[in-house]
Amino acid sequence: MQYGSKRFRYIQCAKILYFAIVIAVLGSDVAAQAQKNGGREQTYCNPMDLAYRFQLDQPSRREAADPTLVVYHNEYWLFPSKSGGYWHSKDLLHWSFVQASGYNTEDYAPTALVYRDKLYLTAGHRKLYTTKNPLGGKWTEAADFGASFGDADLFLDDDGKVYMYSGVSDKEPLHIAELDPKHGFKVLRSVDVPASYYFKDRGWETPGDFNQIGNKRPYVEGSWMTKHDGKYYLQYAAPGTQFRTYGDGVLVANNPMGPFTYAPNSPFSFKPTGYVTGAGYSSTIAGLDGHFWHVASMTIGVRHMFERRLGLFPTWFTADGELVTDTYLGDYPHFVGGDRGLTGWMLLSRKKPVFASSSMEQHGPESAVDEDIKTWWSAKTGNPDEWFKVDLGRPKTIQAVQINFADEGSTTLGRSTEVYRYVLETSDDDSHWKTIVDRSKVGRDAPHDYEVLPKARTARFIRIRNAYSPNGANFSISDLRVFGNGGGKPPVAAEGLQAALDPSDARHATVKWQSSASAEFYIVRLGSSPTILSQNYQVYDGATSLDVRSLNSGVAYYVAVDAVNENGISRGSEVIRLAGGTGSLGR
Repeated sequence: MQYGSKRFRYIQCAKILYFAIVIAVLGSDVAAQAQKNGGREQTYCNPMDLAYRFQLDQPSRREAADPTLVVYHNEYWLFPSKSGGYWHSKDLLHWSFVQASGYNTEDYAPTALVYRDKLYLTAGHRKLYTTKNPLGGKWTEAADFGASFGDADLFLDDDGKVYMYSGVSDKEPLHIAELDPKHGFKVLRSVDVPASYYFKDRGWETPGDFNQIGNKRPYVEGSWMTKHDGKYYLQYAAPGTQFRTYGDGVLVANNPMGPFTYAPNSPFSFKPTGYVTGAGYSSTIAGLDGHFWHVASMTIGVRHMFERRLGLFPTWFTADGELVTDTYLGDYPHFVGGDRGLTGWMLLSRKKPVFASSSMEQHGPESAVDEDIKTWWSAKTGNPDEWFKVDLGRPKTIQAVQINFADEGSTTLGRSTEVYRYVLETSDDDSHWKTIVDRSKVGRDAPHDYEVLPKARTARFIRIRNAYSPNGANFSISDLRVFGNGGGKPPVAAEGLQAALDPSDARHATVKWQSSASAEFYIVRLGSSPTILSQNYQVYDGATSLDVRSLNSGVAYYVAVDAVNENGISRGSEVIRLAGGTGSLGR
């Protein structure tokens, strides 16, 4: 779907100012902001609130990744890897699952294409399937490509020509093939994309949770093509799906088959810190209202390297044609409409005093408020008398709660036929309790259950009582994340910002600042433009420095530091230019 250039220029110019207005939004009246964006209930919180399926092999763990998102018949259709089917939604908030048949639903990396009022799909193999009724879930074979294509993306250009972008390798670049839809989608011509594999000057493509494993080659994978204002944006993922630094870079060309040039603001999608990390192997589409969205893979990787979730992020093109994805506090509540910004509801529960009915060794209650999806609290049983409680310290305004169940001890393989059931309560005195969410009778399979309260509640204590733990699991929670406002003042802004490049490696820099006594943590923002510092790192536990290893050699960067607490964000007013080193960027 194409949109008029004047309309998009207006939207994109507004988006350039996003980070300039986000703090104003956080400081505004939440109720007024909710009304502007279509209501408090029109919010979401990553990971996406989906009924993620357990995989079919041991160990028992849930997984969904490598997503394709398309619009078909005015509805969103979401195809992730190895899920036994796919989801659909009219609003990006409420998703329904469709059990699929006719193709191998256990293959990795499905991709879908809308062509002549039909949906076409291929996933990790040589065959193409089609349907006009995706709600029915039945697909039929449409073509045989004659060869297999890894991590494929199908793209329909404005002139009716169809292309496939593919590749998954730590040794080879991506590939492009023009297909002939009139003759069984056979390959007409093909080329490589040399600019997709030039990792030595791209710090973010270095493997590791901190881009620190310099002796290992990255995997380049996850192609996706987006066309905007006559230019072709080929995104790709690196360095590996198991790393916190898994992100998306982008190559730009004037022709669907290139030649492509590396965009210096890459990675344009990057989330290496926070509760859940990773923002790579994604699809980028214009939504029903014309705004672009980015659906990405996010990592857990504890029970299995491919234990993953999905994340939804606002995306846009700047007036200069740069592709930008907003991952700033990307696992905090966001509006799905309006400016698609943060709601202003801050995290109230991190590292607060906690209590539990019982706890397993190595899964103590503190793990359910540590803001890390890779750890969790577990009761000793799944019995109805198990409970978990957080003391917020004093009465605070609660707007929403995200309950991240951990499935400790689950034995289930395949789609769950059982659901979580619980009661969520608040108290002012730890004696008298009021129910705010009651799912004791009718629950749902929601491992990342995001509950927006009908109206704000003021309370000091919040408790969740188990009614039923599904799939043979103990009552267990990765994090009970409570969002709202602490009722105090935002922190004092961080000052004394310093930043220096490593003279021996221009992909590495050190950023330092002075401590702000009222800050709970800091957010280091950086980017290749002083007005769009879209890459960010959250820095916790009193640290006032950060080693950044995700830079591109040959690019001049700008850096700022924000201070954050449970009352809001104080934006760093000082922006420092960090001069780039040498490098060709694979151009």
